Amino acid sequence: MNFPPTLKQLRYLLALQKTMHFGKAAKQCHVSQSTLSAGIQELESLLGVTLVERTKRTVMFTALGQEIARRAQNILSEIDDLTDMAAVARNPLRGIVRMGVIPTIAPFLLPRIMPIIRKKLPDLDLHLREDKSAILCDQLRTGDLDIVLYALPFACGDVYEMPLFDDPFFAAYPKATAPAAQITSDDLNNAQLLLLEEGHCLRDHALSACAILDRTADNTTVSQGLGGTSLHTMIQMVAAGHGVTLLPGMAVEAGLTDGMDIDILPFKDTTPSRTIGLIWRRSNPRTDTFNALAQVIKQVGA
Repeated sequence: MNFPPTLKQLRYLLALQKTMHFGKAAKQCHVSQSTLSAGIQELESLLGVTLVERTKRTVMFTALGQEIARRAQNILSEIDDLTDMAAVARNPLRGIVRMGVIPTIAPFLLPRIMPIIRKKLPDLDLHLREDKSAILCDQLRTGDLDIVLYALPFACGDVYEMPLFDDPFFAAYPKATAPAAQITSDDLNNAQLLLLEEGHCLRDHALSACAILDRTADNTTVSQGLGGTSLHTMIQMVAAGHGVTLLPGMAVEAGLTDGMDIDILPFKDTTPSRTIGLIWRRSNPRTDTFNALAQVIKQVGA
């Protein structure tokens, strides 16, 4: 009778898929390379199929190997959630929470919320990771993260979304070049608009919120020559007179443009904004933990 794969074998397989290197995968699993290799071979023998094609220099997963690794990830995520469920039953406000934060939120909001979280939730051990939205979404799905502090909306599959507060946008012009003390999105029509590079959700949120997305083919010029990797880059370019950018309110409030040759202008009539919120896997049992964390962030950020 064939026995089912062990969780250890599945973890070996996923480590190899993530690193595509036997030595690195073994180090990640805290075992010797020979132990990891033998474990994957045992898994292949058990299933009666080849999962990994090996040469002296390369590792390549077969199509079936990729599918089994995908399903193994789901199984291990469920196992981790089951373990968390038992821990949360004892004390929902204790233990490690791995939280991802996008770069257009992290430097402006974290310094404000972390002292309050430590005060109000002292037994919660928050491990933080900053990265782009798509990468954090992948890490949430694979179980490497428990929760992500995001700008919504952002499609991340079957997750629970909790909106917390709205973060308004402001227009940043080179000193004394703004068309008025308050502007509308129409005033941006003839502007050279500088935005973050593709992959940063702030780019799409700003264009959409300011009703620019459908007009970029007409009047508004979105700079194709510069895709900034950070808001700091954008404001340096604005201060040097190379265009106009859109900044989230939390960045302005944090003093990002202080001392720069820049005018910060609000929008009149309707204020464009992005929604700051938390997302987590629907299968994660730590809803009470995340709700408590959400309330603290909401109180500080709103």
